[in-house]
Amino acid sequence: MQLISTNICKTSDIGVNENLFGGRMLSWLDEAGGIMASCVCKTTNVITMKMDEVLFKRPVKVKEQIRIYGSIDKVGKTSVSLYIEARRINVGDDSEDLVCSTKMLFVKIDKDGKPELISDIENNPCLKAQRNT
Repeated sequence: MQLISTNICKTSDIGVNENLFGGRMLSWLDEAGGIMASCVCKTTNVITMKMDEVLFKRPVKVKEQIRIYGSIDKVGKTSVSLYIEARRINVGDDSEDLVCSTKMLFVKIDKDGKPELISDIENNPCLKAQRNT
Protein backbone atom coordinates (compact mmCIF):
# COMPACT_ATOMS: atom_id res chain seq x y z
CA MET A 1 0.00 0.00 0.00
CA GLN A 2 1.25 3.44 -0.92
CA LEU A 3 0.53 6.55 1.10
CA ILE A 4 -1.43 8.89 -1.18
CA SER A 5 -2.53 11.71 1.11
CA THR A 6 -2.97 12.90 4.67
CA ASN A 7 -5.93 14.94 5.90
CA ILE A 8 -6.83 16.51 9.22
CA CYS A 9 -10.37 16.60 10.53
CA LYS A 10 -11.43 20.19 11.16
CA THR A 11 -14.56 21.53 12.82
CA SER A 12 -15.91 22.39 9.37
CA ASP A 13 -15.72 18.64 8.51
CA ILE A 14 -17.92 17.53 11.42
CA GLY A 15 -21.49 16.27 11.04
CA VAL A 16 -24.37 16.51 13.49
CA ASN A 17 -23.07 13.66 15.69
CA GLU A 18 -19.69 15.28 16.38
CA ASN A 19 -17.92 12.86 13.96
CA LEU A 20 -16.35 13.43 10.56
CA PHE A 21 -19.15 13.82 8.01
CA GLY A 22 -19.21 10.67 5.83
CA GLY A 23 -19.49 12.72 2.65
CA ARG A 24 -16.22 14.48 3.50
CA MET A 25 -14.47 11.12 3.89
CA LEU A 26 -15.90 9.95 0.54
CA SER A 27 -14.54 13.13 -1.03
CA TRP A 28 -11.08 12.46 0.45
CA LEU A 29 -11.16 8.86 -0.82
CA ASP A 30 -12.22 10.00 -4.29
CA GLU A 31 -9.52 12.66 -4.45
CA ALA A 32 -6.81 10.25 -3.30
CA GLY A 33 -7.97 7.58 -5.74
CA GLY A 34 -7.95 10.15 -8.54
CA ILE A 35 -4.37 11.10 -7.68
CA MET A 36 -3.25 7.47 -7.86
CA ALA A 37 -5.24 6.79 -11.05
CA SER A 38 -3.71 9.90 -12.66
CA CYS A 39 -0.25 8.53 -11.94
CA VAL A 40 -1.10 5.18 -13.54
CA CYS A 41 -2.79 6.80 -16.55
CA LYS A 42 -0.13 9.52 -16.90
CA THR A 43 -2.80 12.22 -17.17
CA THR A 44 -5.21 14.13 -14.98
CA ASN A 45 -7.98 13.19 -17.44
CA VAL A 46 -9.48 10.43 -15.31
CA ILE A 47 -13.01 10.07 -14.00
CA THR A 48 -14.44 8.08 -11.14
CA MET A 49 -16.57 5.34 -12.64
CA LYS A 50 -17.42 3.36 -9.53
CA MET A 51 -16.93 3.22 -5.79
CA ASP A 52 -17.81 -0.01 -4.02
CA GLU A 53 -19.44 -0.21 -0.61
CA VAL A 54 -17.75 1.83 2.10
CA LEU A 55 -18.17 0.60 5.66
CA PHE A 56 -17.26 3.19 8.29
CA LYS A 57 -15.65 1.16 11.08
CA ARG A 58 -14.45 3.93 13.41
CA PRO A 59 -15.42 7.56 14.01
CA VAL A 60 -13.05 10.43 13.30
CA LYS A 61 -13.00 13.41 15.65
CA VAL A 62 -11.75 16.99 15.29
CA LYS A 63 -7.93 17.26 15.16
CA GLU A 64 -7.46 13.61 14.20
CA GLN A 65 -5.32 12.93 11.17
CA ILE A 66 -6.27 10.49 8.43
CA ARG A 67 -3.82 8.79 6.10
CA ILE A 68 -5.20 7.46 2.84
CA TYR A 69 -3.40 4.55 1.24
CA GLY A 70 -3.94 2.83 -2.07
CA SER A 71 -2.85 -0.13 -4.10
CA ILE A 72 -3.45 -1.01 -7.71
CA ASP A 73 -5.79 -3.94 -8.07
CA LYS A 74 -5.91 -4.15 -11.87
CA VAL A 75 -5.06 -2.08 -14.92
CA GLY A 76 -7.31 -2.62 -17.93
CA LYS A 77 -7.25 -1.11 -21.41
CA THR A 78 -8.92 2.15 -20.36
CA SER A 79 -9.47 1.76 -16.62
CA VAL A 80 -7.65 1.19 -13.37
CA SER A 81 -9.11 -0.53 -10.31
CA LEU A 82 -7.74 0.55 -6.93
CA TYR A 83 -8.07 -0.59 -3.35
CA ILE A 84 -8.22 2.47 -1.08
CA GLU A 85 -8.25 2.64 2.70
CA ALA A 86 -8.30 5.42 5.28
CA ARG A 87 -6.54 5.03 8.60
CA ARG A 88 -6.81 7.19 11.71
CA ILE A 89 -3.38 8.10 13.11
CA ASN A 90 -2.36 8.22 16.75
CA VAL A 91 0.32 10.92 16.52
CA GLY A 92 1.72 9.93 19.93
CA ASP A 93 2.96 6.52 18.81
CA ASP A 94 2.29 6.66 15.02
CA SER A 95 -0.08 3.70 15.23
CA GLU A 96 -2.99 3.50 12.81
CA ASP A 97 -6.57 2.19 12.97
CA LEU A 98 -8.57 1.35 9.86
CA VAL A 99 -11.48 3.79 9.48
CA CYS A 100 -12.86 2.60 6.13
CA SER A 101 -11.91 0.98 2.84
CA THR A 102 -13.29 0.49 -0.64
CA LYS A 103 -12.46 -0.48 -4.19
CA MET A 104 -12.69 2.22 -6.84
CA LEU A 105 -12.67 2.18 -10.62
CA PHE A 106 -11.29 5.09 -12.64
CA VAL A 107 -11.38 5.53 -16.42
CA LYS A 108 -8.90 7.47 -18.53
CA ILE A 109 -10.71 9.82 -20.90
CA ASP A 110 -9.81 11.93 -23.92
CA LYS A 111 -10.65 15.62 -24.45
CA ASP A 112 -14.18 14.65 -25.53
CA GLY A 113 -14.83 12.58 -22.40
CA LYS A 114 -14.57 9.23 -24.18
CA PRO A 115 -12.51 6.32 -22.77
CA GLU A 116 -8.90 6.37 -23.94
CA LEU A 117 -6.29 3.60 -23.90
CA ILE A 118 -3.80 3.53 -21.03
CA SER A 119 -0.46 3.30 -22.79
CA ASP A 120 3.08 2.28 -21.90
CA ILE A 121 2.04 0.23 -18.88
CA GLU A 122 5.34 -1.70 -18.85
CA ASN A 123 7.41 1.46 -18.26
CA ASN A 124 5.00 3.17 -15.90
CA PRO A 125 6.86 4.39 -12.77
CA CYS A 126 3.69 4.17 -10.66
CA LEU A 127 3.32 0.49 -11.45
CA LYS A 128 7.02 -0.14 -10.81
CA ALA A 129 6.71 1.57 -7.40
CA GLN A 130 3.72 -0.67 -6.66
CA ARG A 131 5.71 -3.81 -7.44
CA ASN A 132 8.59 -2.68 -5.20
CA THR A 133 6.45 -2.16 -2.07
